[in-house]
Amino acid sequence: MDVSGTSATDENAGLPEAIKATARQLLVKLGAGGLTLEAVAGDSNLAVTEVEAVFAHRDDLLTALVIDAYDESGAAMERADRAAVDAGAPAGARLLAVTRALRRWSFDNQAEFTLIYGSPVPDYHAPEDTVPPASRTPAVLAGIVRSALEAGELTPPRREVPGPPLLLPEAVQLFGGVPEAPFSDIIERGIVLWSNLIGLLVFQVFSRTHDSVRDESAFFDYAIAVAAESIGLTVPVGGSTD
Repeated sequence: MDVSGTSATDENAGLPEAIKATARQLLVKLGAGGLTLEAVAGDSNLAVTEVEAVFAHRDDLLTALVIDAYDESGAAMERADRAAVDAGAPAGARLLAVTRALRRWSFDNQAEFTLIYGSPVPDYHAPEDTVPPASRTPAVLAGIVRSALEAGELTPPRREVPGPPLLLPEAVQLFGGVPEAPFSDIIERGIVLWSNLIGLLVFQVFSRTHDSVRDESAFFDYAIAVAAESIGLTVPVGGSTD
């Protein structure tokens, strides 16, 4: 690790980011299951003890990478939503903008996408610290659905949720309370939309649709529009997929 021109304080301050940068490169080569502090140290030209002084265990490093991935992907969606709101876009266009932003991030950062949405890492259990960053994606979606509801942009559903409430209190709190009928199950429908979004991205990032559709970007927009129908929201499709 070249630290010429930097003080010891500067070096130590930048060490966590340098270690994480190397770890992200190794995610591409080794996958999360193959990531070790020894491998990171070797690729960083550091002693293992120097890496351990920052991240005592592999799980600590993985947690930092997970948090960064959730934060960066959530921030990409938040930026897209702010731009859409500033442009006066209705809720359907906002939804398309934020899902496209998450898609771009997912393809640009496939190793990080795999870390948070792929197969579980053996012997790793994400701590509670990862929950707030992970909540940024559904929070963006919930905000758009809430705005659509308040603006009268939703079509009432044709199916009611069966039986007792299906939600945990945290989901109700994130949305800001359970709406009145006929939209009393809009939170459940929003979770279906969120699930569809992540599943669609998994299919596209891992090349499960490339041999089925002609234009994967256009298909993504179409799929989001179809999924949005489940919450009574119309998404405009047919425009630029950039």
